[in-house]
Amino acid sequence: MRVVNFGSLNIDYVYRVDHFVQPGETMSAQSLQIQCGGKGLNQSVALARAGVETWHAGRIGPEGRFLKETLDRAGVHTRFVEETAGSTGHAIIQVDSTGQNSILLHDGANGRLTPDFVTAVLDQFSAGDTVLLQNETSCVEEIIRQAARRGMRTAMNAAPANEKLEGLPLEALSWLLVNEVEGAFLAGTEAPEAILDTLAARYPETTVVLTLGEQGAAAARGTQRARVPARETAVVDTTAAGDTFTGYFLRRALEGGTLEEALSLAAAASALAVSRPGAADAVPGYEEVLRTL
Repeated sequence: MRVVNFGSLNIDYVYRVDHFVQPGETMSAQSLQIQCGGKGLNQSVALARAGVETWHAGRIGPEGRFLKETLDRAGVHTRFVEETAGSTGHAIIQVDSTGQNSILLHDGANGRLTPDFVTAVLDQFSAGDTVLLQNETSCVEEIIRQAARRGMRTAMNAAPANEKLEGLPLEALSWLLVNEVEGAFLAGTEAPEAILDTLAARYPETTVVLTLGEQGAAAARGTQRARVPARETAVVDTTAAGDTFTGYFLRRALEGGTLEEALSLAAAASALAVSRPGAADAVPGYEEVLRTL
């Protein structure tokens, strides 16, 4: 199992607050932590901790070198993480007293991926390998089309939900992972079953995975359906919940597990992640997740 993740690399500025700041409101934060982040980084860490051979492809500015070091420590291959001029991507994250989060993103170097960079990276992989991506970098369409031409499988976490998703060749994906907001954006409907039915009918060759927070997770491929409940846990910080889910779902899917098996493993890993503060640091290891099943 070889996965190359064309993923975002962010510096996270995490503010603990009593409640999310409102328009016109000035409020003091309870604390500030500066952490590694970006959906791409978190998902690469999750894949590596799940035991998947993972390469990360992305770009950082000079102040983002510690992000590459974090990937290295997690066991992710970083030969395709390049340093460029300009700022590293970053996120301003509010975490409220219930553990919910609100995130403001700046692309930075994540927006400086080029078609030549994509080609140079994919030339090092082959048919049967897997590409992972999110909606937080440039060249997403280029990555999907090149991977399809090369006979590679592609998974996309379609986050965040915005106009950049419109027109992407999502029918070429092997896996499409969304939460309720992203699923509703793509499907044009809000009911979970309707989201799954709509996207499964639109992309019949794609496994559609829908995370539902406290309601668990569901998946569809054609007429096949699977659903698992969320695992009970004390919620401390939900920042890396979806990214942990993505990494662990792909681990089981890539080794041939059923939809229900992949959902169950991913739900268990996510429950552990939300019980801890932080993003990448909160992602559990594979053996720890197995002990909870």
